[in-house]
Amino acid sequence: MKRSQINREIQLAKTLLEENNIKLPSFGYWPLEEWKSGKRNLTTIQEVMLGWDITDYGKDRFNELGAVLFTLRNGSLKDNRIGTPYAEKLIILKEGQRLPIHYHRSKTEDIINRAGGVLAIKLYHSLENGEVDYLSTVSVDLDGVSCTFGAGEEINIYPGNSITLRPYIYHLFWAKEGCGDLVCGEVSSINDDNTDNFNAEDVSRFSTIEEDEPILHPLCNEYHIVLGEQNV
Repeated sequence: MKRSQINREIQLAKTLLEENNIKLPSFGYWPLEEWKSGKRNLTTIQEVMLGWDITDYGKDRFNELGAVLFTLRNGSLKDNRIGTPYAEKLIILKEGQRLPIHYHRSKTEDIINRAGGVLAIKLYHSLENGEVDYLSTVSVDLDGVSCTFGAGEEINIYPGNSITLRPYIYHLFWAKEGCGDLVCGEVSSINDDNTDNFNAEDVSRFSTIEEDEPILHPLCNEYHIVLGEQNV
């Protein structure tokens, strides 16, 4: 992705959040100069990858396959003294935009429709070899109510509602067409995007960036490049 596109998508995401009266913590608005100022100890933010995260999953089809995310809280699977023992994210999806089909081996998560359009989701079990089970029914909780769905059956989650996804359940979700842009929330056990995403598609979790304009806000996976060790 080009940096200009990343900057543009962050601005659009901030506008959508503002329209829905959803506020980010202060560091979500810091310009790069503030990050580099050395005024604060940013060890936790860097270690648990809080902040902006934008990806096209290496496919260069962002409006179809991609997302803008912001991690508000997180911890470390390696050191429980760092961060929190849970995670929280915002996931901003344009109408029709989706995430790849994937599961987690460690993380249990609630995916919540916070505002905007309709969250559409399809679920599948994973087979012992890690492939998608396209036949078996899947049972999950919708806001504490146990429900069973056919493999790949479309489930629609409306604003204020949520679905609980446990490990090894493949999920594919998107902002339903014709219903507008979507703000999802994710509340989960500790999130590790480097080791706990297992995709049924040939994708990359983070994008390669082409620097064609200055950074608006650094992304959570590039702190070590942009900031180095100066703010630890």
